[in-house]
Amino acid sequence: MINASQQLGLVGEELACRFLESRGYKILLKNYECMLGEIDLIAKESGNLVFIEVKTRTSLAMGSPAEQVTFHKRRQIVKTAQFYVKRYGIRDVPCRFDVVSVLFARDKEPLIEIIPNAFMVGE
Repeated sequence: MINASQQLGLVGEELACRFLESRGYKILLKNYECMLGEIDLIAKESGNLVFIEVKTRTSLAMGSPAEQVTFHKRRQIVKTAQFYVKRYGIRDVPCRFDVVSVLFARDKEPLIEIIPNAFMVGE
C-alpha cells in the first residue's frame, strides 16, 4: 500500500521524467536500487551519465525541495552511483549529479526546476 507521501513522490518523478526528456535527457533507469541505496533516475544527457535525485513538495514551509537533499543523502547517492558504474563496467564516461525540484503549489501548475551539477563527489 502506498501512502500519500509516496504517491506524491511517484507523481513528481513522472513529471520530472517528462520534463527532462523534453530537454534532451534520455532516461535509462527509474528507481535504481542496490545494497547501498537508491537513485531516482539515471539518464544520459550530452554524453554524460547523470544520476538524478527528484524532490517533490507541496509547499516551501520546510524550504525548497532541492534544499532537502542533505549531506547524508548526497553521500548515499554518490556511493550508489559508484557501485552502479563499477557493476556495469562503465569507463571513460563523464558523470554528474543533478537534482530536480518539483513544487505543487496550491491552484497552480507544478513548478519544475533542474539543478545540473547540484553536487560533486566528496561534498
